[in-house]
Amino acid sequence: MKEHDAYSWRNAWFRRSVVSLVVLTLASFLVGFVWLPSVHSDFTAQGLWASICQAAGVPSSWSSPGSQGNPAAQQSTHVVLERSMARAGASDAVGRGATLALNCTMCHGAQGISVANAPNLAGQYPEVVIKQLKDYKSDKRQNATMQALARNLSERDIEDLAAYYASLPKARTAPTTYDEKLPALVRVGDPMRNIAPCISCHGGVDQKLGTPWLEGMPHDYLVAQLQAFKDATRRNDSQAQMRSMVRAMTQAEIQEVAAFYARKVGTGEKH
Repeated sequence: MKEHDAYSWRNAWFRRSVVSLVVLTLASFLVGFVWLPSVHSDFTAQGLWASICQAAGVPSSWSSPGSQGNPAAQQSTHVVLERSMARAGASDAVGRGATLALNCTMCHGAQGISVANAPNLAGQYPEVVIKQLKDYKSDKRQNATMQALARNLSERDIEDLAAYYASLPKARTAPTTYDEKLPALVRVGDPMRNIAPCISCHGGVDQKLGTPWLEGMPHDYLVAQLQAFKDATRRNDSQAQMRSMVRAMTQAEIQEVAAFYARKVGTGEKH
């Protein structure tokens, strides 16, 4: 038999091989992407596409309903984060910020450690304080007291306050690392629900510009903010990152993550 005839459709052996390969491929696809996911204990039938995504380990939808093709519906802050915001403030800026911070002590504490379920600001990244104050000033983040206080702050006032709080002893101990027994959502997230690991943004392993340090924050404050993101009553996260993460979290998971980060009450660690 000539070589070209061996791979011709007229050759019975070749036809059987191709058909067998196609059948085997389809059978493998059905078993791996449809049957196995469907009998998984935590699977809820949502169609073939959801089955494929379940087997592949990716979410079936990467955006919330109504947000596709409408970036304005997601973004609700006008603050553009720049690396210059993260630089340490000069000593005169710290001094001016300390004077301005006298208006903040009732909620945030004399040394930036809150006893009133407000966020601890001692040692917080300066760009975090800058962004949040600007969002309060422009009414992109809602809190009657903070909006009233921030409305009269100048750009320099905001930068000086950020420099002051960043200069204070940190309100936490060592950063979270993979050496500890972390809750699953903190350590690895949940790719099937499009939840990234907390540790990938909030310090420890990596810190994304503008994301706050969470260790030692009051538990009730953390729960309230996570719930606000989940309900979309807080919307000042650029491109809806936090809303997208927390939307899929259960109440038990919100409590677990908040308890984990609140456990590290500060010991006055210096920068």
